[in-house]
Amino acid sequence: MKLGRVTGNVVCSQKVDSWRGIKLLVVQPLNEKLEEKGEPVIACDTVQAGPGDIVFFEGGREAALGLTNWFNPSDATVMGIVDSVNIVEEDGDTP
Repeated sequence: MKLGRVTGNVVCSQKVDSWRGIKLLVVQPLNEKLEEKGEPVIACDTVQAGPGDIVFFEGGREAALGLTNWFNPSDATVMGIVDSVNIVEEDGDTP
């Protein structure tokens, strides 16, 4: 699973049948300190996330398994909305 921030929506005039009714989001991947990491991805939304939400998403073949119809071309799917992130440093202290 990967962390990301929703930065927008994608509007399509046509979709493959397995994506009908599925909202598509622009997600900026983040590292564990919530800093931007890499290029934005387009992800299927299964949790009704919106712009500004921190989410966790799955990529690759596992992304397709997050949708009801497992036979779909998804490369990224949002699996949940993150409430908070707590980082424990190696010395056991939280920053």
